[in-house]
Amino acid sequence: MHFQTFTLRHCASSCIFLFSALLLFAFLPEQLSAQATGTLNGRVTDARTGEALIGANVGIEGTSMGASTNLEGFFEIRNIPVGNYNIIATFVGYERERRINIPVRSTGNRDINFELQPSADALDELVFTVSEPFRAPVENPASFNRLSPEEIATYPAGNSDIAKVVQSLPGVSGSVTGFRNDVIIRGGAPNENVYFIDGIEIPTINHFSTQGSAGGPVGLLNVAFFEGVELSTSAFGARYSNALSGVLQFNQRTGNDREFRTNFRVGASEAGITAEGPLFRGGEPTSNTTFIVSARRSYLQLLFQLIDLPFLPDYWDYQYKVNHRIDAFNDVYLTGVGSINDFRINVPGDLTPDRQAILEQVPVIRQRTNTTGIAWRSRLQSGNGFWLSSLSSSWFYNDFRRFRDNENQEGLFAQNTATEWRHTARTELRYFTEKSTWNTGLNFRVNQFQNDFFDDNTGISFNDGIDFVSYGGFFQWSRPVLDGRLDLTAGFRFDGNTFTDTGNEIYRTFSPRAAASLRLDENGQWRMTASAGRYFKKPPMNLLGFREGGDFVNRSARYIRSDHLTYGFEFFPRSSTRFGIEGFLKLYDDYPVSVAEGVSLANLGGGFEVLGNEAIASVGKGRTYGVEFVYQQKFETNYYAILAYTLFWSEFTGIEREVYRPSSWDSRHLLSFTGGYRLGSNWEFSLRSRIIGRTPFAPIDEARSIARYPAFAFDFDRLGDERLSPFSVTDIRIDRKWNFSTFSMDVFLEIQNLFAQNTPSEPSYLLQFENDEPFLKRVDQLSDSSILPTIGIIIDF
Repeated sequence: MHFQTFTLRHCASSCIFLFSALLLFAFLPEQLSAQATGTLNGRVTDARTGEALIGANVGIEGTSMGASTNLEGFFEIRNIPVGNYNIIATFVGYERERRINIPVRSTGNRDINFELQPSADALDELVFTVSEPFRAPVENPASFNRLSPEEIATYPAGNSDIAKVVQSLPGVSGSVTGFRNDVIIRGGAPNENVYFIDGIEIPTINHFSTQGSAGGPVGLLNVAFFEGVELSTSAFGARYSNALSGVLQFNQRTGNDREFRTNFRVGASEAGITAEGPLFRGGEPTSNTTFIVSARRSYLQLLFQLIDLPFLPDYWDYQYKVNHRIDAFNDVYLTGVGSINDFRINVPGDLTPDRQAILEQVPVIRQRTNTTGIAWRSRLQSGNGFWLSSLSSSWFYNDFRRFRDNENQEGLFAQNTATEWRHTARTELRYFTEKSTWNTGLNFRVNQFQNDFFDDNTGISFNDGIDFVSYGGFFQWSRPVLDGRLDLTAGFRFDGNTFTDTGNEIYRTFSPRAAASLRLDENGQWRMTASAGRYFKKPPMNLLGFREGGDFVNRSARYIRSDHLTYGFEFFPRSSTRFGIEGFLKLYDDYPVSVAEGVSLANLGGGFEVLGNEAIASVGKGRTYGVEFVYQQKFETNYYAILAYTLFWSEFTGIEREVYRPSSWDSRHLLSFTGGYRLGSNWEFSLRSRIIGRTPFAPIDEARSIARYPAFAFDFDRLGDERLSPFSVTDIRIDRKWNFSTFSMDVFLEIQNLFAQNTPSEPSYLLQFENDEPFLKRVDQLSDSSILPTIGIIIDF
């Protein structure tokens, strides 16, 4: 069941208040900005080993300001007039690195850390062709994108939600309808992605996540933590398991090792606080131990109650990281993230038909999530590599209930009270020779799953669990050849488990892969990339733990297989500008198919139900293919832009292996533009606009739905016969910044859905009676046609 996102219809008074507030701030006298300078700090290290580079030069482009690094690789540049600058780091024998659009404020400046790559020619250490944001890892030269902290921080209508921010990248879209926040990459389902925070895998990045899938209405990660976000949409490195469509790596900042700092933020739906600083510093200027921690609390439930909506989403989330430097060769860090989610019923005073439909059909959800991990990085004494080992534990609790009488929460007819535990150990070695990089590692995971489940509509109930081990290993090699013009990488991985019938037959999951990047001219302005690989994903635990007739009926499930091919060209007219075009093909096999419905699970999981609580057969095939274009301008001077268009097809088979039907994500067209413009050092304007093509949906099966109501059954044989109208929305954001002697402040105004465009939605129905005969009456949901202004404040001190 999909639920339409609601906004305020009558917001004239809100608009007047918000614009008045912004005008008031706009005309505050500049003399209040008593502090006109700031300080930049950071470290310069070897990108391969993490070794501090002593005596590296760091300078501000276009000025005479700069500094050299000390014995710990640390630099400090003082008395910098507030504004935005390009920063350059150089060191003999290493490629120069240029970081663009670095803001300098009176307080709250993040550390700027450089990781320099050894130069192929030590005599040419000052030559570079592509700026740091466009550099791809050696093991993932194709289909790779990165967002900087500056692009993340001012993303329009992002509301500090990282899942929304990544939707500006090529090939990435979100759900068209419903109160959802899926990350859909190149026509693949949301559960085909994996997410890592500093190398620690987390099961979801959203509150109220759909179990067995990944999407939810709002993100649970705090963008104030991030050094950057990296997305791979193909050609994943062999170190990543269970990824079929995308790998999202969130790189967290290290807490400040010199002074305590605090960031306070109020946005459209939540308020949050982030604190960081040194621990156990004593009288030393810096500390070997640092922390950064945050907590956020929603007030979305208060807004929904104020405007009399039938459901109230209420959540908390928290995030933390503690770093400790043992010595010059060893570092350890502890990191974690978690959430508390409650999705409650609210009976509206004005019970219109559309609200009545939601009131009767919305589930009641309680979720708790937590991931904690500890990692140890040990640099080899020879300086030729490092070990990275980690232990982590993830916990996901999902209490999902459906009532026939939601108002009184009586007549419970479906329940899924499930708990998942994942205890993971990983170790990998990265070793460097003169020209090559070698990477190898192993991972082990103890999987535990318990579910108290019943569904009156199917007659299935059980209270049982599973406990098994999954494992894997990988090897990858990378090397530049042809005098550095051609970068090659190749590798393989394998995966297995002790639960499924063929889980220990690891030859079935042997997954080779290779990629290449060729510089077509001497300056590296033109580049060609290509990749080919095979990838596998273990079915979700709630699918494996499903019981029917006392048996684990999905024990015969196989790993889902996907073969990727990509080929593309990139052109860099300047170090901060990129044009790219890439074709892609993904071929799936052994995809889970619902035995009851005869349809691929790629056509399910887009709502708030639980994906995988049914018998499946690993007989499905699939194909997604298309072409992707991107223009990207980094924020080098006073503007940035990302313009991306993806044309794609996404089709899967069911029980009939030769009949392809469009998946739930087959919108065919995805066009997005995100850009920003800075006016002076105090004002910034940003805009996001998206157009998504006509998305297919399955019409309801009226006879079966009447019997199941308030649950619904769908006619998947007609999937693709009907499609929603194209989706389009434009959002803008205006930032005004001040610098004071003891704190800095950013006040921003966001206007979502600037042109009041309607959001397409699937039909909704209410069960009615006529002459004691039941029938389903179609009702129109509130459209998302309102202009929604919000104001937010960010304070650093």
